[in-house]
Amino acid sequence: MEDMELVKILWDYMKLHQKLEKCDAILGLGCMDLEVAKIAAKLYLDGLGDQIIFSGGYGKKSKKIWQEPEAEKFAKIAENKGVPSEKIQIENQSTNTSENFKYVKKLIEKKKLPIKSLLIVGRPYVERRSYACLKKIMPEYKGVFASEEVSCETYFCRYEGSAQKEEISVLVGDVQRMKLYAEKGWQIEVEIPDKVWKAYEELVRRGYEQYVI
Repeated sequence: MEDMELVKILWDYMKLHQKLEKCDAILGLGCMDLEVAKIAAKLYLDGLGDQIIFSGGYGKKSKKIWQEPEAEKFAKIAENKGVPSEKIQIENQSTNTSENFKYVKKLIEKKKLPIKSLLIVGRPYVERRSYACLKKIMPEYKGVFASEEVSCETYFCRYEGSAQKEEISVLVGDVQRMKLYAEKGWQIEVEIPDKVWKAYEELVRRGYEQYVI
């Protein structure tokens, strides 16, 4: 089986394919993929949320490249797309997915924001792990998950050479975290089909291990 066929098995598992619906707010999860900010802005402008929260400080990759936190970079993109600055909340201290939800919950509670449901936007292959984190950290909130509508092959073909291998390695690491982080109590336990776990193990064996713990 070709590498990309194995990657697609992981991709299909991690993507939730949920139907969009209006929520109290849109939550954009910080990362290096600027499409997340653009999609969050579009969803706001389409009336699917009354405000946007961008969450993200410096992650493993962004701290090496960007001069400002992910959330602040995303906020500027959204403003350039037409989202009023007063409709954007920024959480710029989190460094991983669990912290995204922990710090966003604190922000909502501290500012007493009228939010009980979130339309959560991230990279396509982090939807299931985001769901597992939300259910553990913010179980009283309703979450709907959205991401760019793009095929696995098209998404990863945007990257070349070592950059593509690194991006696929992030997905591989996220699948491992579905198991390890549930065991540590950092997210809820979610079933991982044997087919998915075998594809994960084979990709690790083939060298996609940069983000494996």
